[in-house]
Amino acid sequence: MQILLIEDDKNLCETLRFQLEQEQHTVDICRDGGDGLDLFLQDSYDLVLLDRMLPTMSGLSVLKSARKAGVMTPVIVITALGELYDRIEGLDSGADDYITKPFAFEELMARIRSLGRRSGKWEDNALLQVSDVSYDCNLRQLSGPKGTIQLSGREGRMLEVFLRSPDTVLRRLVLLARVWGSDAEVEESNLDTYVHYLRKRLRYVGSSLCLTTVRGVGYMMESSHV
Repeated sequence: MQILLIEDDKNLCETLRFQLEQEQHTVDICRDGGDGLDLFLQDSYDLVLLDRMLPTMSGLSVLKSARKAGVMTPVIVITALGELYDRIEGLDSGADDYITKPFAFEELMARIRSLGRRSGKWEDNALLQVSDVSYDCNLRQLSGPKGTIQLSGREGRMLEVFLRSPDTVLRRLVLLARVWGSDAEVEESNLDTYVHYLRKRLRYVGSSLCLTTVRGVGYMMESSHV
C-alpha cells in the first residue's frame, strides 16, 4: 500500500515509517500542511495519515481542501486532540477514521485493515498491468511485447509510481517525494535522468507506452497510439 504520512513530529514520522515498512507498506513523509496538500491532491496514494496541527496549514484545512477537490483517498486523522468535539469535527471534515495520540501501532494497523475491508481496496497488487506491459514489483521485472528486462531499485520505484497513475500528470515534487523520499536532498536533474532510463526500458520491451514531458509541471505516462 502507498501511504502518505503528513505529520510534523520527526520522531513519530520515522517510527511510523519503520513500522509500516515492516508491514510491507511504502510510506512518504511530509511535515508541512501546504506541501502535504500538494501531494494529497495528486490522488496517487492508497491512504493518508494526517496530523491536525501542522505548519502553514492545519490538517483539517488540508483535508477539507482535498475533499472539495474531489480526492476521496481514505484518511485517518492522528492527533493529540481527542475530545468528543474534536473527533466529530475531524469526521465531519471528511476523515474516515480518527485516532488519538499516544496510540499503539497495533491499533493503527487494525484501523487500516478495517478501512481496507470497508472499501474493498488494497488487495495484493504486486503485479501491475497497463496497456501492453506488466511489471512485477517484487522481482522488478518489466515485460512487454518484445521481451523482459530487470530494473534497478530506483527505476522500479519510479515505474511503479507511473503505472499506478496512468494518464495522469505527476508533478516533479510528487515524483521526487515518491521515488527519493520527501526529506532527500536530490538534484532535480536526477529525476530527468531516471525518466530517460525508463524511456529506454520501455523501448527495449517494445511497449507503446511513453513518458510525456509536461513542460513546467512534470511527466505523464500514456500510450503513444502508434
